[in-house]
Amino acid sequence: MTETNGASEPGEAGGHTQNLRLWPIGNCQISTLIDERAGIVWGCVPRVDGDPVFCALLNGENDEVGVWRFELEGQVSAEQHYERNTAVLVTKLTAEDGSAVEIRDFCPRYENAGRMYRPVAVARIVRPVAGAPRLRVRLAPMRNYGSHLAATTHGTNHVRYLVGDQAMRLSTDAPVGYILEERSYRVEADQHFFLGPDEPFSGNVRSEVRRMLELTRKYWQLWVRGLATPMEWQDEVIRCAITLKLCQHEETGAIVAALTTSIPEAPGSQRNWDYRFCWIRDSYYTVQALNRLGALDVLEKYLAYLRNLVDQAAGGQIQPLYSVMGAAQLEEGMAGDLAGYRGMGPVRIGNAAYEQVQHDCYGQIVLPTAQAFFDRRLLRMADEGDFESLEQVGDMAWKMHDQPDAGLWEFRTRQEVHTYSAVMSWAACDRLANVAERLGKTDRYEFWQDRANRIRETIDKNAWKENGQGGHYTASFESDYLDASLLQLVELRFIDPSDERFLSTFAMIEKELRRGEHMLRYAAEDDFGAPETAFNICTFWLIEALHLVGRDEEARQLFEAMLAHRTPSGLLSEDLDFETGELWGNFPQTYSLVGIINCAGLLSRKWNAVR
Repeated sequence: MTETNGASEPGEAGGHTQNLRLWPIGNCQISTLIDERAGIVWGCVPRVDGDPVFCALLNGENDEVGVWRFELEGQVSAEQHYERNTAVLVTKLTAEDGSAVEIRDFCPRYENAGRMYRPVAVARIVRPVAGAPRLRVRLAPMRNYGSHLAATTHGTNHVRYLVGDQAMRLSTDAPVGYILEERSYRVEADQHFFLGPDEPFSGNVRSEVRRMLELTRKYWQLWVRGLATPMEWQDEVIRCAITLKLCQHEETGAIVAALTTSIPEAPGSQRNWDYRFCWIRDSYYTVQALNRLGALDVLEKYLAYLRNLVDQAAGGQIQPLYSVMGAAQLEEGMAGDLAGYRGMGPVRIGNAAYEQVQHDCYGQIVLPTAQAFFDRRLLRMADEGDFESLEQVGDMAWKMHDQPDAGLWEFRTRQEVHTYSAVMSWAACDRLANVAERLGKTDRYEFWQDRANRIRETIDKNAWKENGQGGHYTASFESDYLDASLLQLVELRFIDPSDERFLSTFAMIEKELRRGEHMLRYAAEDDFGAPETAFNICTFWLIEALHLVGRDEEARQLFEAMLAHRTPSGLLSEDLDFETGELWGNFPQTYSLVGIINCAGLLSRKWNAVR
């Protein structure tokens, strides 16, 4: 049984041109993206922010290096799907003479010897399913961000690839000589490939890889079984949930914003950013969405990551993003040997936004952590010591609530007092009051409630602007312009959706930022000019707002329209051309997947409707 299918013909859009019709696999240690021709075109080692040994996605028109592809002679079509409720990808390649092979791709993940086995490894199984298929294996990893092909050595049943300071070993029961010479050969039996650590493969490759597949399949099926999905759009939500989990670096609990770097937000825009880091904001939305599905394992690991960051900050300023290992220095540079997606460089490594001041991050630490004081399902509930540490974060939220910052859109050349950041500071104080009340600390409850009330007064005084149409909240204290983050005032419980101030703000946002079925994050020019594409999470915020104000039929129509823009893998990138419908920006984007989960939960019929 399949859940998402996609077929392509040579010469179709995306047949041999770089596109985002990609299929992620991973195991919460590494991840790879597989294209429509069964080629691994993106994958970093030893983790998501490492050197992309597979980098063809960002190598312009040169897709012969930085790739691992199975090329079927005379191929005329390809069909792909995930095995139901798993991160196991199946690709069927068919040739003009009717011969065909089926390829199963996965990264092993299962419990072994009391711990989770998630090696830096990719496993691939090739099975002939029709005729007499002839196959060529193109395995050409690179090192140092595309500067050199990996050097090789080999033995009877393995090939070693020297990728920088480490090596990876391909163990296989396929003919090694054919692989090294990239020679076509007839596939007459199942063949098994395991590209992993440079160490002898233990056991029979065929039986072990098949065992890994079965255990990995079982792991994902059981994980999905524990999700509390809405009644409608279950397959869509499940695929998003699996992919969000793949975006977590399990060793530390960090959650990356996307698996890629430098996919442009719009053609030739220079808006090319490295998203392989943990943004406090993006991670907050991710754990919030997964928590609504009951995926507490992701939340628990992320809370441990946050506790480390709070300790590291020692009561000081929190950065907006960190590496998956918690490193603070993320120097931004260029990978000069990579031409970029469709040749649209630059390819950036690192992200200078770590140096920015973004005050919303304090609220985004407090809000998910506050749950740990109430949720008795957690293995580790928060205690008074955690509250004391969290109060230090709240102190920073209070101190910075009326101070200028770069805002959630990370403006690089200007700062203002952004309303969203101020509201997040209010939320931090408000939730700390809730926690203090839970712990029976009456004095601290009153302390934090007073701070929350005073921040609210500041916001209402400075961010509300009267006009001839009833007035509206503004994106910043100093300006009259709007941005889509104002739609989050309801989600953060700052204002009720029936409040006239929200209704008039929503009306103005629709007028200024809505583009048909899509929503801009803002319309004003920024450091790179006027925005050219819609920001997908903002369109989902629009859908949520439509539901909240009672326009459910319109909300459902827009939601279905957004689902139609997903790739065949069931996923979305960050941005979308609202005129052509083409996806742009890093992929898969956690924000966008969060939007699918949240909107499905809001709009779905209830389970008791079918009982």
